[in-house]
Amino acid sequence: MSRTALLLMDLQVSHLSHVPDTYLPHAVRALHTARAAGVPVLHVALRLRPGHTDAHPRNKVFGALPPHLFTADDPGAAIHPDVAPADGEIVVHKNRISAFAGNDLQQVLVAQGIEHLVLAGIATGGIVLSTALQAVDLDYQVTVLSDACADPNPALHDTLVHDVLARRGEVTTVAEWGRALGAGA
Repeated sequence: MSRTALLLMDLQVSHLSHVPDTYLPHAVRALHTARAAGVPVLHVALRLRPGHTDAHPRNKVFGALPPHLFTADDPGAAIHPDVAPADGEIVVHKNRISAFAGNDLQQVLVAQGIEHLVLAGIATGGIVLSTALQAVDLDYQVTVLSDACADPNPALHDTLVHDVLARRGEVTTVAEWGRALGAGA
């Protein structure tokens, strides 16, 4: 069996304000399931340089953000305390949509012998989609935890999970993943 890691992506205070309150317990359950099964957890968060000197004004997503958001000093950029990294868990900061953008995530995964990525995060139409597509192109096995992913547009979430991501990897729920690991959920 290939070595698996859970990527908890963009579970930052600001992002959580754009999805239903019912979402966070699923992400928490995914985190606890991974920890109980001994699956490595990597946290991925958006972090831009002060003044957004790394965000081009033409970039529709990042060029329009006020320059104080998603910097190291922005409280809204903090990983939500309910899914905060434990000692020894790796945190990777990205500066674009994909979890692989502008960082050493690929190097960390290779160094850890990770071949299977389990994805959870916000937003399904952003980091989850971009990361899944890039991971597949990098020859990772990909599993998307459908109930541990969320998007401000629920219809987009459903389309991506059922019609796009399921064609490129596995889609399952946190409970089903936990049962497959023998860890419960």
